[in-house]
Amino acid sequence: MKHAFSLVAFGLGANALVARDASQQCIKIVASGGASGTLGQLSDGQNRIGGDYPTGCYCLSNGGFTDSQGRGCILTAPTTQFQCDVGASPTTGFSIRSDGSITYNGSGKFYACPYNDQGGYNVYTTPAPNQPKCVEISLASGGACGSSASACPTPPTVTVTVPAAPVTTPPPKPAPMPSSSACPADLNGNYQYPHLIVPVNSASPDQAYGTQYNGKVGGGICSIFNFDIPSSYSGKTCTLVFLFPLQKDLQTSSYTTSGSGTVDVSMLKSPANQQTTYNNQPKKASDLWSGSFAPGNSYTISSGDCAAGQTVSYEICSSGDYMLEYFQDYNPSPIGLYIREC
Repeated sequence: MKHAFSLVAFGLGANALVARDASQQCIKIVASGGASGTLGQLSDGQNRIGGDYPTGCYCLSNGGFTDSQGRGCILTAPTTQFQCDVGASPTTGFSIRSDGSITYNGSGKFYACPYNDQGGYNVYTTPAPNQPKCVEISLASGGACGSSASACPTPPTVTVTVPAAPVTTPPPKPAPMPSSSACPADLNGNYQYPHLIVPVNSASPDQAYGTQYNGKVGGGICSIFNFDIPSSYSGKTCTLVFLFPLQKDLQTSSYTTSGSGTVDVSMLKSPANQQTTYNNQPKKASDLWSGSFAPGNSYTISSGDCAAGQTVSYEICSSGDYMLEYFQDYNPSPIGLYIREC
């Protein structure tokens, strides 16, 4: 999920200093074993072996990696793919041994699983499910990024002096009005994926299923999606989109669908949580969209001003005997419900 962060300095008649983390190591990562090469990065933060991608730069601090764009590097659930996302807190447990080898929770075993037949691999800590061509690899430091470890971004050293006396400042200029047009129905820009997916079932109205990795509708089941909108989206346009690629275009996801009927998307008045059930689910704020989903298409559900700094929640249900279940995944090709910013 993509988020923004801010640096705040506090002080009153004194200097506030934000210092750099001296323990941070910024390195290139090299794979060896069943697949070999220096890890490169896609623009969305995926880390890959093979392919003509820019070399990644990874900074290790407190057991977690951050890449050269300041994105936290995580192990995605449930596949454990190693990639870096804006706003994500780095997965911890990584270390670099004195010989330069990289471990996760004390183990030096990693896995490379192909995403094509031309020698391209994604990186995992466990073999990816339903991918028989995964091979065991080792990861190690390939040297400092650029000319020094400072190639990776770190909080800058800033000295801020705040006078004790009040200072009169002019009012801030109003933010520009967002565009009235919808953002593109793709992930080729800033976007958010759901931090919570909760199914509710009319057949078991008091059962709380907790957060899931799959979106599911049909047979009395609806799915609720929570999105956390960064404060940096203030003044921007946000578009709710549903991406539904062909099965053959998916690399790390899949879906099943059957029957016929319509899909209905609604905005809810408040967010869901892991204790949400059919009976206690948030009330509906508005109906946003009704129609049919067909593989190979992208759908613009609604568009408007971004709810910057807020958590927003949407529900997808279906009518007739239409059923859909899919693994929400932004790896190529992305599938599921997202909020696109522009």
